[in-house]
Amino acid sequence: MTEVQVRQQYDSLASVYDQQWNWYVTNTLSFLKTWVNLSVSETVLDIACGTGEFERMVLRENPNQQIVGVDISEEIEMLAIARQKLHNYANVAFQVGSASALSVSDQSFDVIISANAFHDFDDPAAALAEMKRVLKPNGKVVTLDWCKDFWLCRICDALLQRTDPAHQQCCTQREFHDFLTSSGFNIDASGKACFGIVWGLMVATAVPQTIEPAE
Repeated sequence: MTEVQVRQQYDSLASVYDQQWNWYVTNTLSFLKTWVNLSVSETVLDIACGTGEFERMVLRENPNQQIVGVDISEEIEMLAIARQKLHNYANVAFQVGSASALSVSDQSFDVIISANAFHDFDDPAAALAEMKRVLKPNGKVVTLDWCKDFWLCRICDALLQRTDPAHQQCCTQREFHDFLTSSGFNIDASGKACFGIVWGLMVATAVPQTIEPAE
């Protein structure tokens, strides 16, 4: 599995993505927006931003929020739709990029968002290392993703690993927390939520671990 295959799959879905996944996207991103509770002064990086629905929700309430959205899908597909949706906002920008190789400067953002994407990352450890690099010292990373603690998600994970070239892995909450801490983060807050019959998700707010000075 390569990022090229993921890109090709989401490019092919771009024109129908908002309609096909409207219920799921609206409900999960609304939940995430409430969970994050952004301050209007915070700069935000949205990794795997897709068609820009999270940006649209945020800017509808806070039109001056500074947001950068990154997605692996080609500019003529997902990001073209995102740019069209939000072309009136000079304070939002979109760029093609990989979660494991972000084209942004060190310590640039107060908040990093990743919604419904970790299960597609080829190299989640590299993605978290990049998030830590571009996060400000007092910033936070907020992730929302499928949770293998829910039995229907466990079945979906097993099926998708055999049938969906974009799908990589689905974790339990404990596994994901261990992964965050081993990547240099502490868990500040966490939770689970169920959307409809199938979709069980976990959310986590993580902050960089601090190194205690030697006595």
